[in-house]
Amino acid sequence: MFDTEIFFYFSTVPLAMAKNRSKNKDALKMKRILKSNNIVLVIGILLILSGLFGIMFNQDETWSVTEDGLLSYPERDAIQYSVIDIDDSNSNYTVSTIEYTSRSRTVPSLLTIPRTTTESQIPAIVVLPGAGVTKENEHGLSVILADMGYASIIIDQRDLGAIDLESDVEMFKTGVEPVQYLMVYDALKASDVLRDQPEIDASKIAMLGSSNGGRFAIIATAIDESFSGVVAISTSGYDSSAIDPAQVTDKLAYEFFRSIDPDNYLTEISPRPFVMLHSINDSVIPYDSAQITFENAEEPKSFAAIDSTTHGYTGLMHPHIQEGLEMMFE
Repeated sequence: MFDTEIFFYFSTVPLAMAKNRSKNKDALKMKRILKSNNIVLVIGILLILSGLFGIMFNQDETWSVTEDGLLSYPERDAIQYSVIDIDDSNSNYTVSTIEYTSRSRTVPSLLTIPRTTTESQIPAIVVLPGAGVTKENEHGLSVILADMGYASIIIDQRDLGAIDLESDVEMFKTGVEPVQYLMVYDALKASDVLRDQPEIDASKIAMLGSSNGGRFAIIATAIDESFSGVVAISTSGYDSSAIDPAQVTDKLAYEFFRSIDPDNYLTEISPRPFVMLHSINDSVIPYDSAQITFENAEEPKSFAAIDSTTHGYTGLMHPHIQEGLEMMFE
């Protein structure tokens, strides 16, 4: 089951097929924009031409979309960050407030490192919260990870994870790096901050994301082969393969949609572990959608069905996260 709002944004199927269509105001607005008439046709052709030029122009620069339709970051900028504050009042871990640079923007983050009695370096996790969730709101998960013996960095996602599909599509068409791509890049840069810490084992870095953060975590893990694996909580892909390309009126918009669909990146994660955790009665992302994504993933993989209505982390997920991370860092 693919996301109906996304579907209507990029297709021309009858509105009667939509679920909860009254809630899809942005999608319906875009559908009206994409209706064919002479003026829109001319504008569409110009946008396609300018978009093709823009995308081609970026192929050899800092980002690109591959022939397979996947986002790629061949290189990353040199790491730049500042330690704003260090809280070492807890006997089990320290928490550093760090701001790092990502595409000329400062990303606030919290770095949590457990205290150990050995001199060996420890594994670490990049944690990406869901839309509207701050690093402080998600810090409890970092404490849980620290108790397991793992360091972590939680970031405030760009615009706190808010997504403007229409704006991103227009940016993509003109060769400007879309915000959703930048969110993936921010996650990759967070891993660079982790690898710069003397306490961290740079060869053992994993991704963990919740809800929309889970989507970016999957894409980032696929892009960077150095990650040990990914834990995806309360998330799913968009099942873009369910859309008939023949029904699509805006080909470049559809290309962008496919490039942000985690389902299209799953084969790039194997042979690293892919772990999904999802509440059976998740209040935001349907359980069936998560199952479709999991079915598309390759081994090694594991899925934990949680008897809950919670969207995001719940204590019932604790043993499954621990088991998944042990599999990644063995």
